Amino acid sequence: MAEETFPHPRDPSTIQTAAELRSLSAPEAVKNLKASKRERRVLRELALKMADLAARPEEAEKAALWTRHNDLQETQPLVFCDPENGWNEIIAPGQLECRHPQLRVWEMTLRKELFWGIEMRDHRVIEPYFNIPYLCRDTGWGLSEEKIGGHDGGSYIWDPPIKDYHRDFPRLETPRYIIDSEATSRLKELAEGIFVDILTVRLRGSWWWSLGLTQDFIWLRGLENLMMDMCDHPHWVHRLMDFLSRETLGKLDYLETNGLLSLNTEGTYVGSGGFGWTTQLPKPGFRPERVRTRDMWGFCESQETAGVSPQMFSEFVFPYQKPILERFGLNCYGCCEPLDSRWETVRQAPRLRRVSVSPWSHVEKMAEYLGNRYIFSLKPSPTPLSRPQMDEQLVRRELRKAIRAARSCRLEIIMKDNHTLGGNPSNATRWCRIAREESEAC
Repeated sequence: MAEETFPHPRDPSTIQTAAELRSLSAPEAVKNLKASKRERRVLRELALKMADLAARPEEAEKAALWTRHNDLQETQPLVFCDPENGWNEIIAPGQLECRHPQLRVWEMTLRKELFWGIEMRDHRVIEPYFNIPYLCRDTGWGLSEEKIGGHDGGSYIWDPPIKDYHRDFPRLETPRYIIDSEATSRLKELAEGIFVDILTVRLRGSWWWSLGLTQDFIWLRGLENLMMDMCDHPHWVHRLMDFLSRETLGKLDYLETNGLLSLNTEGTYVGSGGFGWTTQLPKPGFRPERVRTRDMWGFCESQETAGVSPQMFSEFVFPYQKPILERFGLNCYGCCEPLDSRWETVRQAPRLRRVSVSPWSHVEKMAEYLGNRYIFSLKPSPTPLSRPQMDEQLVRRELRKAIRAARSCRLEIIMKDNHTLGGNPSNATRWCRIAREESEAC
């Protein structure tokens, strides 16, 4: 990962998401952080409502459904919707009452939980926890890309730093985490003081989304270069992928040895969709103070190589992901890339449990491949939700077709990758209603 750079602080009233907060350094984010009486009141009132939702019997019922589902027992299809960037249309900046950027992130988090529990009504479980991350930075690979564009969430290109393998490959470094323990402790203590007697505050490390490696490769070398290098410089593709794989394994060793990992079972989002509830993790010998990778779900994908042949994927990508997946107790694979053409390779992933079936997949083939031996993680197209008036009949037809094709599978229906809800937040809630109606009628 590229080394973080921290721009000048922005107007706190404009910062509302965790992603925006990460543009501030850890010391900057918590420097002299105190909650005003008004901010404390706002956060506590929201937390009380969240705790009431978490205490509902239906939350335990949903958790039991996810557990049976992840254990490959037969259940109704499970539905989850994360509006992603659409949250900015559901909860507009003007709705947030806190002023400090960190407290605005907390407020946004709580308001999302309330929306999920009251309005969305999917199968997401509302839990009585408030999680605090470690405040840290990653020193990166020693080389970093130069991003061009991307202002206000727009598109961008980047200038990759590896121009010449012979010259630049030796300059790569082992990445290190630099944790600000003092700032992390201050943040956790503040949260505990605000949410005392309401929510349980937990320190939860979240060190990666995907361990798929190809995104790191592309930041360093470029997407088009990767495609060409597989033909023109295959030796260097192997060398760089091997380097990334070995260093990632070393990072996992460091996190595990230093007790920095957290279980991603129960209500933690895992892979590219679904939640971690299962009776099969953690593994025997588990100690809460020292989570091991084998107690956790692992995840790899390679969306960026969707355009390469199954043979090239099998040669240049999967052999370097497999040792990483070997570390984990259960594994997820795939995101937006269609997996039907590379299934013979992907199925070799150890302890594979959750498989992404993207909008570009051949649904019938994937249903045949997965059967009831894996979780069929269906990702319907988010396009209908991006229009001011969602075509509900189209949504129903597409869902009905996919549900019928996967009727013998362990199906979950995950709506994600929403860049906009077309200015109509009800698109998300209506989609959930339709998905539940169609799945319950199957």
